[in-house]
Amino acid sequence: MELIEGHKVITPPDGMPVWDIDPYDEDLLRDPVPYYRELVAKGPVVHIPRFSILALGQYETTHKVFSDHENFVSSRGVGLNDFKIGEPWRPPSIILEVDPPAHTRTRKVMARALSPKVVRTLTDMFRETAARMVDQLLARDSFEAVTDLAEAFPVAVFPPALGMKDVDQRNLVDYGACVFNAMGPDNAMRRWALTRNAQISPWIMGACARDRLTDDGLGAMVYAAADAGEIGQDEAAMLVRSFLSAGVDTTVTGIGNALWAFSQNPGEWDRLRADPSLARPAIEEVLRYTSPVHTFGRTAGRDTEIAGFPVEEGTKVICVLGAANMDPAKWGDPESFRIDRRPAGHMAFGAGIHGCVGQNIARGEMEALLTVMAEKVARIEPAGDAVWRPNNAIHALDKLPLRLIAS
Repeated sequence: MELIEGHKVITPPDGMPVWDIDPYDEDLLRDPVPYYRELVAKGPVVHIPRFSILALGQYETTHKVFSDHENFVSSRGVGLNDFKIGEPWRPPSIILEVDPPAHTRTRKVMARALSPKVVRTLTDMFRETAARMVDQLLARDSFEAVTDLAEAFPVAVFPPALGMKDVDQRNLVDYGACVFNAMGPDNAMRRWALTRNAQISPWIMGACARDRLTDDGLGAMVYAAADAGEIGQDEAAMLVRSFLSAGVDTTVTGIGNALWAFSQNPGEWDRLRADPSLARPAIEEVLRYTSPVHTFGRTAGRDTEIAGFPVEEGTKVICVLGAANMDPAKWGDPESFRIDRRPAGHMAFGAGIHGCVGQNIARGEMEALLTVMAEKVARIEPAGDAVWRPNNAIHALDKLPLRLIAS
């Protein structure tokens, strides 16, 4: 069997558009909107010969395939490597890289720990932390928003919520970046991820061990499920580690992207300040407009079809969520940032049974921070050029110099 990037080479069916592009090119990932635009225009499914994959960008097709866990599976890896053929880069996640019925069992435990009811109990802590941080930043002429707020806020609130006794901002943020970079091809970003993960993995494993957690956090809820026989003790440890990519990295990216979007669209910030009830719709628009997770993979688990084209078993498919969130057929004017859009059905957190399990807590953290900022901050102003950090699966900022003007 001929392989490329750990999956089998396929021959595209007659009539399928072929596009010679590298969707993991670093310059493309820094400014992906032109790529999204062209992918959507090329049709519902495109063959990319460089990696022998199919790429989806139109909303309707992307949503359908991403949600179809029976034909397009996650257990063979959500990146380019096919776990059925080759060795995974790490033990597969028992929540992210697994299919029903095993997924149903572990997802139930995670969803209970991260339910809206549980997240509501954390709201006061989120708001108090946000208020303290925003007051400190208002006293400064300018600040680096990625490290000083987008990273600092989730690292200040999520580890205590999880019950972690050991906290290291760089390790926690880099861990998520490693997981997402590993989904790509053998490029510099993936090689960095594998090297960095080897450095921080022992710390992550130790920090998530049961004896390094308090008995009143989200982690304790997972270990209690193991005690009750719902999952194994080893599975509990793996699920606690899964919290870190679900509750830190995507939230860091979402907060940074929100700050960038409002700094570029001051009229929308004025609109939020005038009507704080728009905080939740504003979060959804930030997620749609910037797509913190831009690409996720699936593998055809059987011979099937996409948009009328036959798809053979073992085909790797990338669902370009960022493109789906920019499809004008769905959104009308997708490249406009409007916090009153209320973009129901956006794919920033995926769709179907594999929708991001941490989305409730991500929304809770973002809402607390934006609501506090709307009360205290009159303007969010650029204090330098934003720099985007290319990643094989997430669209995140590397640097964002900002200035906050008090109300």
